[in-house]
Amino acid sequence: MESISLLLSEALSPYQVTLTSSGVRGECLVTVKSPAGAIVVEREVNRAQLIDKREWVDVVDCLHRDLKIAEGRLEPSVIAALRNAAQTRASVLA
Repeated sequence: MESISLLLSEALSPYQVTLTSSGVRGECLVTVKSPAGAIVVEREVNRAQLIDKREWVDVVDCLHRDLKIAEGRLEPSVIAALRNAAQTRASVLA
């Protein structure tokens, strides 16, 4: 788990990332702190998501998104609009 923590820290640099076990079904608590040490984002993820490469990439993408929202660089309504547009395009193409 230490190597996964290091990979997450590298992917989310300059933020500090810690992983702690939580829950009885293999969940992990991912805590992302600012360089000053303030908690910016905390998310619980399934340990399997951190082992599978595709799911790991999704976790990192979601954490990047959450960091942008926490920093005020991305509004949640923009995310909803983008999802809606993607679903609309997918249904038109189907």
